Amino acid sequence: MDKKKRNRWLVWGGAAVVVLSAGAGAAVYAGKADSKASDAKQAAKDGKDDKKKEATLEFASREVTKPQMATMPGSIEFSGPLVAPNTVVVRSKASGVLLNLHVAEGSRVRSGQSLGELDLEELRYRVAERRASLEAAQAQFQQAERSYKANEDLAAKAFISSTALDNFRASMEAARGQWLAAKAQLETAQSSLRLASLVAPISGVVAKRHAVPGEKLSAEQQVLSIVDLGKLELAGLVGTHEVARLKPGMAVAVKVEGDEQPVQARISRISPAAEPGTRSIGVTLEIANAEERFRAGQYAVAHVELPDNSQRLTLPATAVINASGQDHVWVLEKGTLVRRVVTTGRRDAREGRIEILQGLKAEDQVLAARFDNLRDGAAAKVVDARAPRVASAAASAPALQ
Repeated sequence: MDKKKRNRWLVWGGAAVVVLSAGAGAAVYAGKADSKASDAKQAAKDGKDDKKKEATLEFASREVTKPQMATMPGSIEFSGPLVAPNTVVVRSKASGVLLNLHVAEGSRVRSGQSLGELDLEELRYRVAERRASLEAAQAQFQQAERSYKANEDLAAKAFISSTALDNFRASMEAARGQWLAAKAQLETAQSSLRLASLVAPISGVVAKRHAVPGEKLSAEQQVLSIVDLGKLELAGLVGTHEVARLKPGMAVAVKVEGDEQPVQARISRISPAAEPGTRSIGVTLEIANAEERFRAGQYAVAHVELPDNSQRLTLPATAVINASGQDHVWVLEKGTLVRRVVTTGRRDAREGRIEILQGLKAEDQVLAARFDNLRDGAAAKVVDARAPRVASAAASAPALQ
């Protein structure tokens, strides 16, 4: 073979090698592409299977409930300090020095009992003066009366004129008026002396002494406070939207601080108007306290039970979820989980139930508990709690409110 033919063969041989190499590369690339397509199909299939499994939620029968008809007795609570309505303040009815007090704080007194002594010499002198004035006025009246009767006989015999007799009558009447005025002044002074003595106006317990012996008292100055604990009252405020359900005479349970057992009381009166600046109306309870078990000033809480004669559609409180100020429940409807907005009414904290006014029917199936990550429209069903469960939406943590 000459040199020119040998070079031509080398060129064609190299081209063949290049062609073969390109074909092999294309085959390798095609194989990888088929493998990726197969993996994508398998992944899509697995995803569909996983999605199908996640969409099927199973709930035990104990986790599902139906609305029930029940009564919803309501309750109203209000609080405040106990007060003793029969509380009096003994005041000095005259000015004078307080000589002594016979009772101390906490002492029990009876109505009419002497509580102390006040220096009343000034009043006694005034009484003596009024008595002397009365005697003088009485003497003047008697003299004027005798003169009138004597002149009356003379006028009948025409010894004096009728005008002179009228003057004697006027003098007698003036003397009579002075006598009656002096008599009234004496009675006033005697009454002041009598009332100035310190006596207990009611039976009770001395709550506080406002003055001490030796102190100079003025008229109407406080000396003692006496409290009758036989009857106590509790005054509280109730909202205007609730007070219409209360009536005088209703029974009320009152829990007084420091005492474990509640006591029974009665609503004695309800204020006819709301307090200024508030939407609350005053309600006053009367508590019998014959044994003086409680004291004025103790804090107490009143609880009024309001009976209900109507049957209402109710759910457990755990079934109602409040989110963004809106109440809703989860309903199982034709194998689908549905978020249903409801309107609630009364709440019975003791029984743990809530009245449903709108949004549900008696035959609806409702989730009785709260679960996380529920989705509206997800497939769901109820299974027997004894059977093995494939997937469950139950969660230990409550849903966010």
